[in-house]
Amino acid sequence: MDVGPLHTVVLVEGLSDRAAVETLARRLGRDLDAEGVGIRAMGGGTSIGRGVVEHGPQGAGRRLTGLVDRREAGSVARALHRAGLLAEPAVERLAPAGFFVCGEDLEDELVRALGVPAVLEVVERAGETGLWRTFCSQPAHRDRDDASRLRRFLGTRAGRKIRYGTLLVEALPLGAVPRPLADLLDTVGPLPGG
Repeated sequence: MDVGPLHTVVLVEGLSDRAAVETLARRLGRDLDAEGVGIRAMGGGTSIGRGVVEHGPQGAGRRLTGLVDRREAGSVARALHRAGLLAEPAVERLAPAGFFVCGEDLEDELVRALGVPAVLEVVERAGETGLWRTFCSQPAHRDRDDASRLRRFLGTRAGRKIRYGTLLVEALPLGAVPRPLADLLDTVGPLPGG
């Protein structure tokens, strides 16, 4: 495969976010590598600042965009401000700068977009219904709603969030793509029909 030069870097918090973005791009018939778009999982929202320095104007000089959890939005805004990419470190300025904030996190966005019944079908197809039931029966999770339990369940085993980052996006109707994810891909190129 002939891959062009990297001109845009998408900074995401973790490997599950990268898996979700890659899966959606593939479903849309896009080859981000060939488009010169690289996705970098930074190992947490507070580490995105390191990616801004490495890939942005102070480093490789690439165009930056990204996806961030709500609780990390402030640290990302400060990192973009320090790099000269935001006039002020304000969370409300992230979207115009190409950084899109998820409600709680991307899994929260995907669970809401799909709905609990559809996510439970994905869990069943993944062969984890028994594990899900055991998880729900634990005292710490009995009083929580299913959406909250699902978000927590997805992060309880090594590799599960990454696996479900792909599985949930594969199950997602293209007309129901969560706004932060749609806006991110639109920033690096328009969604078909969008």
